[in-house]
Amino acid sequence: MSPHSQARPANSGWAIFIMVGAAALVAVTSLIAKALGVGGGASGLHPLQVSMGRFWFALAALGLFVALRPSLRPAFDVSRWRLHLARSICGWIGVTAMFAAVAQMPMAEATAISFLNPVVTVVLAALMLSERLGVRKLAAMGLALAGAALILRPGSAAFQIAGVYALIAALILGLETIFIKRLTNAEPPLRILLFNNAIGAVLSGVAAFFVWTAPTAEQWLLLICLGGVMICAQGLFLQAMKRGEASYVIPAFYSVLVFAALYDWGLYGVIPDAFAFAGSALIMTGVILLSRVKA
Repeated sequence: MSPHSQARPANSGWAIFIMVGAAALVAVTSLIAKALGVGGGASGLHPLQVSMGRFWFALAALGLFVALRPSLRPAFDVSRWRLHLARSICGWIGVTAMFAAVAQMPMAEATAISFLNPVVTVVLAALMLSERLGVRKLAAMGLALAGAALILRPGSAAFQIAGVYALIAALILGLETIFIKRLTNAEPPLRILLFNNAIGAVLSGVAAFFVWTAPTAEQWLLLICLGGVMICAQGLFLQAMKRGEASYVIPAFYSVLVFAALYDWGLYGVIPDAFAFAGSALIMTGVILLSRVKA
């Protein structure tokens, strides 16, 4: 047995399996958001309404879970409310930008661009948490950024403004990760989820008021599904992180790109072009290397 295999927890295989499940569900949330937003105008919901559904019904699902399992209910503590608020604002903006992106461009391409958030996290960690930023990390970041350039192709006729939304999602979600790191060092996961979805529900509800159009019965059903699936995805992600080392299980999360491409192809007949394939490969390579190197 190799030293590497000895270092891995005995249940790492299950952790990867659970993480792949989380990735599949995250891709489902993008698929639902695409279905809700496709068409625009009267036939599609505004991204602010879609993100409202994500937070409202995720909070409802989480509240039901806590009601059924009172022994797991965390103590109410607002001592770190500034961190919870900052994390939730970033999460709301990032999710809304991502939902806007998938409604207007292929899911696989939007997902690949959003994977740049680890690059943002590394840069911010160097600036805010004094973490070391070495040559190998810079090289991995360069690969990922080159991949994003291939997909976005700024200055060409193939440039998509929706790609900018995905890029904004990556930037903001990268910042959110910094706040999550600070919270997870001192807060139980369930309390983090409750605060995040409660604050997100308030923010998204206020924002959606200004663009509100009455959803159809089918759209209400999809909004409910969006919130429920998101909570399940978050739960699986946390369980995977609990059962395996982060550096070992996080790369499995990037299988969300595969699921996004499969869902988009199966339901919308979208096949990524050569630039999208190449760009996605570079981004995947860059972020996986970034998760492996220490400096």
